[in-house]
Amino acid sequence: MSTATADPTRSWVRAFVASLGFVAVLWVVEIADAVTPRQSLDRFGIEPRSEDGLVGIALAPLLHGSFAHLEANSVPLLILGFLVATVSTARFVAVLAWSWVVSGVGVWLVAPADSITVGASGLVFGLLTYLLVAGFLERSAVRILIGIGVFFVYGGILLGVLPGTPGVSWQGHFFGAVGGVLAAFQLADRRR
Repeated sequence: MSTATADPTRSWVRAFVASLGFVAVLWVVEIADAVTPRQSLDRFGIEPRSEDGLVGIALAPLLHGSFAHLEANSVPLLILGFLVATVSTARFVAVLAWSWVVSGVGVWLVAPADSITVGASGLVFGLLTYLLVAGFLERSAVRILIGIGVFFVYGGILLGVLPGTPGVSWQGHFFGAVGGVLAAFQLADRRR
């Protein structure tokens, strides 16, 4: 019998610590950025189709343009991250990794050349689409209901994958969402 089955409270605590820990890292980085001259860390974001911009694929989700930008990402990261991490911390890390890489590479390939993209929004979209798709792939009634609930609460943000808002990287949102779907297909437990 697994620990998660034996003690669901323990797995929920572990899930909360994982999502809170990740968001705490983002806040520490943003505080460090705020105290550096001219917020110099943001220059390490994704610069499309440049060699220097490749570093941004690894760093951009850790960086945010402002505290307001980080606040906008923090609550969904906490909630959606918690819901994914209740399956396992490894699943949470894997979904973040898929969203992180697919979003970063997508932005690097298709965003406007004169832009620098920062922020964890791609991760939010990846966690969201993972939760929407994974329950159906795994044929889990509980996870399907969670996906439906998540859709009712956060489904409206899916419009963020469309171009339209100046200064917002729809590319990061779109490719983050693609990363979440790919993660769902890759990680689905189809034994049922």
